[in-house]
Amino acid sequence: QVQVVESGGGEVQPGGSLRLSCTVSGFTIGLNTMGWFRHPPGKERERLSCITWDGSSTYYVDSVKGRFTISRDDAKNTLYLQMNSLKPEDTAMYYCAVAYNYPCNTNVKYWGQGTQVTVSS
Repeated sequence: QVQVVESGGGEVQPGGSLRLSCTVSGFTIGLNTMGWFRHPPGKERERLSCITWDGSSTYYVDSVKGRFTISRDDAKNTLYLQMNSLKPEDTAMYYCAVAYNYPCNTNVKYWGQGTQVTVSS
């Protein structure tokens, strides 16, 4: 049974930082594109960032470029998202996914259950 588990979410003040982790069990993420998505309240789920199987290419939605960094540690079967300079509009449920291809889209192999990020003063 494949499990995709995100962690690291929480509440933070504007300008703060969080590091999300996504640990996968029952499936080896090596050779797979991985991605982060988010679902803001009242809006549709959006693609946030993707990384190729070897880490050679990364994609970011314009709104997070220069603030967020995606990375992976295949030895730990884990994906990360470092989020800096957080803004209230970053408030959303954040999801990790094992993607079919790069750049990733919402048609994925596996989804996590999500972790809530709230940016508020």
